[in-house]
Parts: sequence; C-alpha cells; structure tokens
Amino acid sequence: MKTIGLLGGMSWESTVTYYTRINELVNQQLGGLHSAKIKLASVDFEEIEKCQVENEWEKSGEILGKEAQRLEQAGADFLLICTNTMHKVVPQIANYLSIPILHIADATIAELRSKKIKKAALLGTKYTMTQQFYKQKIIDSGIDVWIPKDADIESVNQIIFAELCHGKILAESKEQFITVINQAIEAGAEGVILGCTEIGLLIQQADVTIPVFDTTEIHSQKAVERALAD
Repeated sequence: MKTIGLLGGMSWESTVTYYTRINELVNQQLGGLHSAKIKLASVDFEEIEKCQVENEWEKSGEILGKEAQRLEQAGADFLLICTNTMHKVVPQIANYLSIPILHIADATIAELRSKKIKKAALLGTKYTMTQQFYKQKIIDSGIDVWIPKDADIESVNQIIFAELCHGKILAESKEQFITVINQAIEAGAEGVILGCTEIGLLIQQADVTIPVFDTTEIHSQKAVERALAD
C-alpha cells in the first residue's frame, strides 16, 4: 500500500471527511483491520484565507509548498491538497516536490466523463467559480461549465466561509444552494460539481434531481485507487 500525503486544514472540517472516507474505502477494499497509510499536514487556515483575500497567492503557495515538502520527507508517495481553491497554486507547490500531486479537478473531470456529462454547474468559493485555474480545466476537457449569477456567487461564498468552515449546517443555507442548483438545471446543467470540499457537508444527492459530483468523495476514491494499485 502506498502512503497518501494529505495537505489539509483548509478547512479542517473537510479534512476530517478526507481522513474518514479514505480509511473507510481502504477497509472496504481490504477488509479486516486494514486502514490507510496517511501522512497529514494541517495548516492554519486563517493564514491561508488572509492570503486569498489580499491576493497574495504566491505567498500561500510558498506556505503550502513547504508543508507539502515535509509530507514527502515524511514518506508520502503522492499528495492530495484537501481543498479545491488552493489548487490555484498547484504549479508552485509542485516545484517543492518530486512526488506527484493527484489533482482534484482531474479526478472530477474523469468522473464527469464516465457519466457522459456535457454541461455541469460549478459551485465553490468565489475564486473557484470565477477564476480560470479550475473552471478552464473542465472547459478544456470538453465539458461546458455553468456558474451562478454574481449575487449568488457571493451568497455561496459567504455560506462556505461563515458557516461550513465552522461546521454550521443551516436549513436555510441548504435551501439557497438548492435554489441555485435548480437555476442551473433550468439552464441545461446535467450535473452539479460540489467544487468546495465543505459543500458535501450541506448538499447530498437526495437533495437534487441531477447527479451530484462531490469533489471530496471523488478525490478520496481516486486516492485509494492509487494507493492500492499494483
């Protein structure tokens, strides 16, 4: 079994989900008392979020790059960055490493293609929804991307940072997300990407009528596939 490096803490709420799901999936595959081999680095999200707000992406990439390097030195065979937004600085982080990074968007694209999705709604932080680093990867793969109107982008972003990152799951926020997803369906979306690792705490498949692509779950599954591959 290969050792998975988790670069987490962004937020720790979703990092818990990664740790839980990866171990559950390994045990489902191998049985007995088997669990995953994991090295975890959990950063102070306040420091990273400040870099986001102040547009200091290079600084955040340096912080995460050094943490990623420590994971490799500790024995990780490959790396997962347990957040969608900070994949913006993957090229910078990769400069600190000789091990591969399992990109969350690549994992999600593979899943979208397997389900023959031609147009997907993308929900996440305002950075993920509006900037090109993530969205363009999906578009370049031949899948159209729908994002909400500006006011809804702000609402979704606010719910993520003010509620989900603190473990607050509110019924009215779920309704807001469902309303936005229904707008996406009306616009022709065939699936919805939960493009922030906390959204799966709020929205599940039973809540909506189109396929839900939970990036945390997808990323975890791909990590286990790689860890257990011959």
